[in-house]
Amino acid sequence: MLSRGSPVWKATVRNMNHKPMNKDKRSLSIVIPLYNEKDNVEPMIEAVHTAVNKYTASWELIVVDDGSVDGTPEKVKSVLETCGQNVKLVSLHRNYGQTAALQAGIDTAKNEIIATLDGDLQNDPGDIERLIDRLERDNLDLIVGWRKDRKDKLLLRKIPSWIANFIIGRVTGVKLHDYGCGLKVYRAEIIKNVRLYGEMHRFIPAWSTLSTSPYKIAEEVVTHHPRKFGKSKYGLSRTFRVLFDLLSVFFFMNFRAKPGYFFGTIGLGFGSVGSLILFYLSYVKFFLGEDIGTRPLLLVGVVFVIASIQLLTTGVLAEFLSRTYFESANVKSYVVGEIKEGGSGKKNK
Repeated sequence: MLSRGSPVWKATVRNMNHKPMNKDKRSLSIVIPLYNEKDNVEPMIEAVHTAVNKYTASWELIVVDDGSVDGTPEKVKSVLETCGQNVKLVSLHRNYGQTAALQAGIDTAKNEIIATLDGDLQNDPGDIERLIDRLERDNLDLIVGWRKDRKDKLLLRKIPSWIANFIIGRVTGVKLHDYGCGLKVYRAEIIKNVRLYGEMHRFIPAWSTLSTSPYKIAEEVVTHHPRKFGKSKYGLSRTFRVLFDLLSVFFFMNFRAKPGYFFGTIGLGFGSVGSLILFYLSYVKFFLGEDIGTRPLLLVGVVFVIASIQLLTTGVLAEFLSRTYFESANVKSYVVGEIKEGGSGKKNK
């Protein structure tokens, strides 16, 4: 690791600012969100500089401080004085969460390729260029890091991650080994079409399918280091939050432009079961002469029918809202990848 202020460090920064640019290489923005990672700031920025030392296109490092209270922004500012113009700090007013911090960094990024890293030094910036090469070589839109040899505690990090990855893959259809890896590389035009809210950073590959094909999303094994400084911000509770967020992801991926289908399908299911129950009880009442007034099944049938009416009504209202949104905001329900025009087919005489 380089030491800030050393001759090697200064030479590295000088090379970053004066080396010739390769026009064939795409420009790169690296986004790193930080929350209470004071001790990781300097080695992290130095590691990024070391990793992109040979990158032959323009690049920038965007450090987003998510309302840290341990002196992290002050530490970043002190490093900015010697690390060159490639690095910029985006400070949020308070702690909004990792998703908002990532969104702020992505919104600030100006280059063609955007790479994201966690700020705990467990991701290796040295993997970035390899992922970019794979992105270009295979004509992909998103490369997700896979921490195959993960250096984390089994109970607090690995098991919750395994459970979350399995559930997300089954529900969304985008099957990856490691949704939670902070190291990802995107084409800017794709990730900038995805708006992240709440705690949705875990589902970025799934959200990206709203703007690109799942076949243009791949994963690559990356290096993972044990945490040296600070404390992890995750635990077992993360798995339960994933379950709540997953419902929103599933809904928007499949029913954003047709919410009536979602509510209507459930409503028709409740209505069918409730109607069958009431028809059965009517037969028992009028043909067998039995008393049904005190039977719990009667209450179940009535509740199911009422729930069905409410769900169907909600589906109709959701359709109105969806159509209003797409028309008023001029938002399309599709994304065009490419349009090519052929010849007219006529020969000149």
